[in-house]
Amino acid sequence: MARLVGVDLPRRKKIRFALTYIYGVGPTLSKKILEKAKVDPDCLVENLAESEVIGLKEAIEENCQVEGDLRRMTSLNIKRLSEIGSFRGTRHRKGLPARGQRTKTNARTRRGRRSAPMKKKA
Repeated sequence: MARLVGVDLPRRKKIRFALTYIYGVGPTLSKKILEKAKVDPDCLVENLAESEVIGLKEAIEENCQVEGDLRRMTSLNIKRLSEIGSFRGTRHRKGLPARGQRTKTNARTRRGRRSAPMKKKA
């Protein structure tokens, strides 16, 4: 089992898809990382050599911010918006959509499920 930047990659997947399990790595960045590390994108994770795993780890560390650093940076940005009292910061604080979406309908994931009040039985 390959472990990169604190994430266990699924063994039976191709490495180009397995890298997307890392927070901050999508399909495009995965392709760039594999090119830089000179690893075949169609190789399964369980078939990777130890030298290839080390090459992938180095390529990820020097190219991009992933996992803990990226999560910390995102949370600090949201905290900064809240502290300066911006519109987006207040929307984050209230748990509402921050990018102009409507809330009369939709926005269920952000607002949560609202159930109708229970009627009393006669």
